[in-house]
Amino acid sequence: MLYERWLEVVRERRNDFALRDLASGQSWTFGELKAASEGASTGSAHLVHPQGQSADFVLKVLEGWRAGKLVCPLEPGQNPPVVPAPPTRCVHLKTTSATTGRPRMVAFTAPQLAADAENIVATMGLRPDWPNLGAISIAHSYGFSNLVLPLLLHGIPLILVPSSFPEAIRRAAERKSALTLPAVPALWRAWHEAGVLPPNLRLAISAGAPLPLTLETSIFNSCGLKIHNFYGSTECGGIAYDAAQTPRAEAACVGTPMRNVELAVNDDGCLQVFSRAVAETYWPEPDVAVGHGRFQTSDLAELKDGRVYLRGRLSDLINVAGRKVAPDIIERALLAHGSVGECVVFGVPSHDADRAEVIVACIAAGPPTTAESLKQFLLLKLPAWQVPREWWFVESLEADKRGKTSRTEWRRRFLKATMRFS
Repeated sequence: MLYERWLEVVRERRNDFALRDLASGQSWTFGELKAASEGASTGSAHLVHPQGQSADFVLKVLEGWRAGKLVCPLEPGQNPPVVPAPPTRCVHLKTTSATTGRPRMVAFTAPQLAADAENIVATMGLRPDWPNLGAISIAHSYGFSNLVLPLLLHGIPLILVPSSFPEAIRRAAERKSALTLPAVPALWRAWHEAGVLPPNLRLAISAGAPLPLTLETSIFNSCGLKIHNFYGSTECGGIAYDAAQTPRAEAACVGTPMRNVELAVNDDGCLQVFSRAVAETYWPEPDVAVGHGRFQTSDLAELKDGRVYLRGRLSDLINVAGRKVAPDIIERALLAHGSVGECVVFGVPSHDADRAEVIVACIAAGPPTTAESLKQFLLLKLPAWQVPREWWFVESLEADKRGKTSRTEWRRRFLKATMRFS
């Protein structure tokens, strides 16, 4: 199905620009890309592993589709997983980002991959005359669905950038009159602070981690560029998208449901996703959370006036004397303080058995500030029991390569640094 759809794209756009690899300086039309992919062999293995950030990755995907083999993208340096072959109807394996635990494989059928690409192109309005600038990993679910699949299944051209450094982005954007750029908040911040946001961006997308409202607003006010927040998951692809042309009014809002996606909230307050793009199964250990067109997330959510508001994760809830608070509520309040650049909030065990957990705020501050001043600031916004008791100031809260800041990792670092809790 996937290769047949690719052949249709080639017939429709054979002589049009398809792919440019800035690292090698090579470019391909759709017809040339087809010819290049047919000149290589995938070998005898049942798994094909596209890897890296180059045209070879795209060619390897096409080789796998043409040979009817299972495609399992890998990040640079990542070793191939040792797993049994999934059900024969499955054609693709993704790896979860492990923000809620250990990474695991997710298996997809061809119609499920195609449905995700269709939802993304239709919802975001991706266009052939606005090529995608590929600065994010094309092996990760976000990059694969927003860059590789639109190229191969919908004829959206792709320009692969060898580096996400500001100067590389500035130079990469010079050749085209209009571009689409999907990225993560950490990259948007770096490019904004370096003053290299291309003036020819027609569509700017942010996913992979929550987009700070202050960053979205600052970019909009300085150059009129609206960053569109995109919320999705490896297990089901796109979930919600902020298509508005002006900044959001509330950071918790992640937009409205994607085309062809239905949402609900279960009895625990967690979001449920119903879509043809939901994966077939976790592999090799199936889980009732995924399958039959439904994905049960652990994201606490509210559906209001057609919009989706995220209220934290069920696993991140902090238990303070029997009362539970989502850490992102405290984080949003802290980020309203002018001296807080970044923050992450988590719970650690309390020596007081009656309290269960103590709230810790890890702060990367701008201008000089103190724990006491931040505490007094929060007391004006939150109930006293939600105000952190422990404060930890650090130089920066570096995100991982996918733009995520892990509460689990910073909690581990805090416990190790303080050696106060076991």
